[in-house]
Amino acid sequence: MKILTLCILYLFFGLASMQAQTKSAPVPVIFDTDIGPDYDDVGAITMLHALADSGQATILATVASSKYANVAPVLSVYNTYFGRPNIPIGVPKGNAVTDRDFQGWSDTIVARYPHKVKSNAEVPESVEIYRQVLAKQADNSVTIVTIGFLTNLANLLESKPDKYSKLSGKELVSKKVKRLVSMAGKFPEGKEYNVHRDSTASVKTFAAWPTEIIFSGFEIGQKIKTGLPLINNPQIKNSPVKDVFRISIPKAAEDKEGRMSWDQTAVLVGIKGVEPYYELKPGRIVTLPSGYNRWDTTKTGHFHLVEKMPVAQITQVINQLMMYQPMKAGSRR
Repeated sequence: MKILTLCILYLFFGLASMQAQTKSAPVPVIFDTDIGPDYDDVGAITMLHALADSGQATILATVASSKYANVAPVLSVYNTYFGRPNIPIGVPKGNAVTDRDFQGWSDTIVARYPHKVKSNAEVPESVEIYRQVLAKQADNSVTIVTIGFLTNLANLLESKPDKYSKLSGKELVSKKVKRLVSMAGKFPEGKEYNVHRDSTASVKTFAAWPTEIIFSGFEIGQKIKTGLPLINNPQIKNSPVKDVFRISIPKAAEDKEGRMSWDQTAVLVGIKGVEPYYELKPGRIVTLPSGYNRWDTTKTGHFHLVEKMPVAQITQVINQLMMYQPMKAGSRR
């Protein structure tokens, strides 16, 4: 219990830096999400803002990899709720997945909570946001956390020089991105939703991406069930985070112990790092046009997470972060 308590304090207040007596600089993050087909994305964006409020991350942009009608307003709801209504939002305007939540929670939160962006038409194309934001960052500094389809990243790699940068998309990524953390794939092999739903983009991205990639596979988040402490917490009221889990958990028998939490692990590792939560297995993903993937241990450049911290303990860590409440006006850094 003492170890768990220290771990939670570490997450909220950055106490790991005490060992070195210096505080690490916040991680610059572009958050790429299909927020809607599943609702672990909601837990992930909550963690993102919680870690930003504790000084551990700087949110550069929140971009959608799907384009169902409410996706930009949904992102706007969460950015507004956590006090960052002006974070850039992008939506793919060409071919993209349109899958959305079957539970209806996206309509509920858009109707119930304030948001600056009222429609997808009001925001730029996702790749434009990527290029605009990346061009302004220090070299080799940005972490991209993608918890949805690889649509945007494939399009980014193929993008041409523009008013934001004279570099091609692949050159811009090589220059500005430090690593990509992706909730995608199943290891050592299998077929996972984010990969197969836009398999063409997955094949292109994973074959050509020029920086390190860390994968959080299906098998990692499958065992982590979260959300019940959130919906059972009477102190959390008028929350678009709680509302989503409150609405959705009762609608699936498989969620009776909490929702499987794939996307949250990618945010955790992207900002906090791999240790003490996981270990890394080196190799390279091989993605087939069908969306099936396998792991090639004879090659390098990619890593996938392997369990280290007990599942019950990491579940507690994620549940605590998902119950984070917005900072009061004027207290945000």
